[in-house]
Amino acid sequence: MTVTFIGGGNMATAMIGGLLKKGWSADAIRVVEIDAGARARLARELKVKAVAELGPDAAGAECIVLAVKPQQMREAARALHPMLASQLLVTIAAGIGLRDLSRWLGGYQRLVRVMPNTPALVLAGISGLCAMPAVCAEDRARAEEIMGAVGTTLWLDREEQMDAITAVSGSGPAYVFYFIEALQLAASELGFEAADARRLALETFAGAVKLARTSGEDPATLRARVTSKGGTTERALGVMEAQALKEIVVRAVRAAAARSRELGEELGSQ
Repeated sequence: MTVTFIGGGNMATAMIGGLLKKGWSADAIRVVEIDAGARARLARELKVKAVAELGPDAAGAECIVLAVKPQQMREAARALHPMLASQLLVTIAAGIGLRDLSRWLGGYQRLVRVMPNTPALVLAGISGLCAMPAVCAEDRARAEEIMGAVGTTLWLDREEQMDAITAVSGSGPAYVFYFIEALQLAASELGFEAADARRLALETFAGAVKLARTSGEDPATLRARVTSKGGTTERALGVMEAQALKEIVVRAVRAAAARSRELGEELGSQ
């Protein structure tokens, strides 16, 4: 399969790097990127062909990944429209619904929408995918192969679920970083040097996630095992429960999902 990326930013670069590590040939990948510095970096570091403008050669790939910013998507779609034949189009632009993208492409239906997250930059992401009805099983497999190069994938039954994916896993790394930041701050205030505080926070979080992934038990059970009655962990969790931390997190994620819907409506009205 040949792939053209329209946009050569961080996420596209991560995806290309992941594909190359999976054994793809650099000759099978093209990038359309207006920034000369980014083109030079892509050619130098990843050995892929990067061009400034979309032309028949790049548009003729079997799959085209739309990796431009959401605000640039309508312009990119309209430039691509005259060159479409039967290519699979994958979009990773946040907030752009399939119906709106299809409209900008003159009714084109062979579209897959993806919401990746930033751990894809280290090939540890998770991406939510949804497709228009015209997308066949083979095309789904192609989209999954591309996104699988930077982590795991989850297919959604309904596009409406994309707002929830955006709120949970798309924005989720920021929530995790926020908690790491708080744990690191607490360690510093308890007397640790900055480097040690960072190490304690990161390794504690990484170890807990590894345990949760490998144990097969739900987080509530694992939490209970750490929480001895009358002990230190119970005291700390009591403070969190008193502040309704769990409910705050749920409300925060719901707010993110609502904002995702709002942004989709704003971008789609263009």
